[in-house]
Amino acid sequence: MAVVHVVLPGDIDDPATPSGGNHYDRRVCAGLTALGWTVHEHGVPGDWPQPDGRARAGLAGLLADLPVGTPVLLDGLVASVVPEVLAPHADRLRLVVLVHMPMQGDTEAAALSCAAAVVTTSGWTRDRLRQWYRLAPDRVHVAAPGVEPATAAAGTVAGNRLLCVATVVPHKGHDLLVGALAEVAELPWTLDCVGALTRDPAYAARLRRQVADRGLTGRVRWAGSRVGTDLAAAYADADLLVLASRGETYGMVVTEALARGLPVLATAVGGVPEALGRAPDGDPPGLLVPPDDPAALADALRRWLDGAALRQRLRRAALARRGALAGWSATSTVIAHVLDGVRV
Repeated sequence: MAVVHVVLPGDIDDPATPSGGNHYDRRVCAGLTALGWTVHEHGVPGDWPQPDGRARAGLAGLLADLPVGTPVLLDGLVASVVPEVLAPHADRLRLVVLVHMPMQGDTEAAALSCAAAVVTTSGWTRDRLRQWYRLAPDRVHVAAPGVEPATAAAGTVAGNRLLCVATVVPHKGHDLLVGALAEVAELPWTLDCVGALTRDPAYAARLRRQVADRGLTGRVRWAGSRVGTDLAAAYADADLLVLASRGETYGMVVTEALARGLPVLATAVGGVPEALGRAPDGDPPGLLVPPDDPAALADALRRWLDGAALRQRLRRAALARRGALAGWSATSTVIAHVLDGVRV
């Protein structure tokens, strides 16, 4: 039976800090098990990706105890910042690094040089890693996030229930979104922001002041973290997912929305255009705008809120795209193939 050891951040199951990367790791571990692999999980305590000496020593001890030739799948949040820990084991273990968020720098370059293979979550990330570090094409693989089947959202005629699912941190662009919404304040809409408010409390406080200063109190609502049925309910109540990120390697919330037939308004950054994709007939299931451009975002919001025909077209495309989305079994199958390829 094939065996793999999976190295994960120690807080992967913390319900207060859900993330797309943690969800991805969880689904992959379950998927590999379903494919017949024996999966040994190792959550490494530490403030990753800024580990202290104790965290580094913990990872070093873990790797040292594994038998020669063992396949090890390491979350990039851990692996990409500790090349000095990986290097002594590069020849004796079969290291595979799963890169959710590329860090671009000499440290990551050194870490990836220790890996027998690298897995990325989007073609955009794969291309960047190849370009930055001149990695051989056959060493870098794409295992795009899957999506769970979901009931289609009913939607409303007015289309004015907006939803943003993102941790409240600067790179997710909530400040840009609030600024754009202030420009269409005369139109009827509400925005529910679902995502942890504790990662950057000072930024969250600034956002609350921004909302109050722009007269949007009560219309922009901060729901905090939601998972499971609570998150599903937020999607079910929405008309449009809005994501104003300054950077995304993929954007799992985009496909989570599309799995419910929800159109998406997002910034054209990183792997987001990949995640959005197109319906089988070629129609886009949403709108893409340039990043860091609140005027463009406001214009797109106005077009959605004022345009019944646009809403109908995008909803039709989103429902068609929904049927073409791949499940998590496809993601796990790709990673299983990579692991098979590095086994001694």
